[in-house]
Amino acid sequence: MSRIGPTLEALRSQGRTALVPFITAGDPRLEATVPALNALVQGGADLLELGVPFSDPEADGPAIQAASERALANGTGLRDALDCVAEFRSGNDRTPVILMGYLNSVLAMGEGAFATAAAAAGVDGAIIVNLPPEESEPLRGALAQQGIDLILLAAPTTSDERLSAIDRAASGFVYLVSLKGTTGADHISVSEVNQNLTRLRARTQLPVLVGFGIKDGPTARALGERADGVVVGAAIVSRMAALSADAGAIPAALRQFVSEVRQALDA
Repeated sequence: MSRIGPTLEALRSQGRTALVPFITAGDPRLEATVPALNALVQGGADLLELGVPFSDPEADGPAIQAASERALANGTGLRDALDCVAEFRSGNDRTPVILMGYLNSVLAMGEGAFATAAAAAGVDGAIIVNLPPEESEPLRGALAQQGIDLILLAAPTTSDERLSAIDRAASGFVYLVSLKGTTGADHISVSEVNQNLTRLRARTQLPVLVGFGIKDGPTARALGERADGVVVGAAIVSRMAALSADAGAIPAALRQFVSEVRQALDA
């Protein structure tokens, strides 16, 4: 059974906003991934999002694109990402882990094989960026059989009709993209995000988490006042890139940054 629903429900009952950091598996090197995941939890992460490197990540901005390029140069693929989750699970059976990637990687493995391998590794959810809800049934069914949530994205431009379709196909939560653009952009309008959040909440009973462009504690707090959770990616990946020559320093830097965001959310 997925850990996502119970975790978000527990946080909601405590009046707390979920903090979901993102990193890319294999960036800056594969052996740095699991220590980074552990450091994020130690800093205050409630759920974790682990990116699967892909050669054409069209939804991602420069920072996460570069992270994928570094990971691919290291030879990291989907199976390596699953191995990282399994290693993380050997010391943490509580924190939900969500894989984020693109459909091509899943299809190359096969939807059923992917779902089985993800469950064996301890994955709780999957975000497949370029999977439309109308075409999600085969993967959704395979994941559901393994107790894994399929999390779908809603954009500012998504129509009301399509939001309802997303609600019917999604589980775990709905990921609301905060802006028109790619990850790491810096032109978030809190009022516009709240308008889209209101529109989405009218069409789903699932928790709604907001991501893209959340770079620091104040931004996370502003969006987290109404969202069930916030996803922070590019800001973390950029810090890891700056320390790529000294991977041993990455865990401490991540703990510090995530702790600052956590404190802002809880203030």
